[in-house]
Amino acid sequence: MMRTFLKSLPAAALVLLFTYAAGSKLADTAAFRRELYRQPFPPGAADLLFYLLPAAELIVAAMLLSRRAFLAGLKVSLVMLALFTGYILLAVLGFWEHVPCSCGGIISHLTWGQHLVFNCCCLTLNLIALYLHHKGEAGNPRPNPA
Repeated sequence: MMRTFLKSLPAAALVLLFTYAAGSKLADTAAFRRELYRQPFPPGAADLLFYLLPAAELIVAAMLLSRRAFLAGLKVSLVMLALFTGYILLAVLGFWEHVPCSCGGIISHLTWGQHLVFNCCCLTLNLIALYLHHKGEAGNPRPNPA
């Protein structure tokens, strides 16, 4: 039982992360929209991201809670975290003159360096969850349909 609990922790942490991220954006949509328009991309992209980001975060969380969509959720989560982390890395490297953080809640109070470390930890959690899932699949092969 403890092994099952420990194996589920990385995925549970990702569910919390994506749910919290979407919830904080939806809790203060005016601030989220304002920060998106201050980002270094065209206003049309900000309009799209205003709807797309919270929806995608909630969909990923739901996928991670579904047995059928769990593996796909881990993969989509990994891609999203990699994109967010790449964006943060560009901000840390000074690719843009000024980049505000459009994250909500507690995460918005992190410096870009702290945010990069946080995202790298989340990426690591995602990789651990993928590893544990594949390890579990290898240990429990599905019967061949005949």
